[in-house]
Amino acid sequence: MAIQALRADASHLDKIASLFDAYRGFYDQPSNLPQSRAFIAERIARDESVIFYAEDGSGEALGFVQLFPTFSSIDAHRTWLLGDLFTAPAARGKGVGTLLMNTARDFALLTGAKGMTLETAIDNHSAQRLYESLGYVRDAGYYTYCLDLKQG
Repeated sequence: MAIQALRADASHLDKIASLFDAYRGFYDQPSNLPQSRAFIAERIARDESVIFYAEDGSGEALGFVQLFPTFSSIDAHRTWLLGDLFTAPAARGKGVGTLLMNTARDFALLTGAKGMTLETAIDNHSAQRLYESLGYVRDAGYYTYCLDLKQG
């Protein structure tokens, strides 16, 4: 099965939205395809993220990766936050995640980025194995803090 990674634009919203909705479900969020589609549409329209998706020879979307631009003040360089990676369950174990991660890395290099960062759930061991196999190193020098501003 020939799999390719492509950069998403507004014409790919329906393919990406269903994957994004499934991704959110993986993290125990209720399915809401209109919300997922609107979120992705807004990111693309505002040029606030870069999304690559993998598809097979028949055009079926198999997974996606979403990158958000950021900067490192310490290094005084651009970095990319790898915010989301998802592979459809039927496509897992077929190299889709690796293809998407390598595509994201190549894109970051093309933009002159100093590096890429990501976070994953503590119990997402399969993702951790993938990241570590691609050279990502768990940060032992910094803690991550979060402030929840959601009301209610």
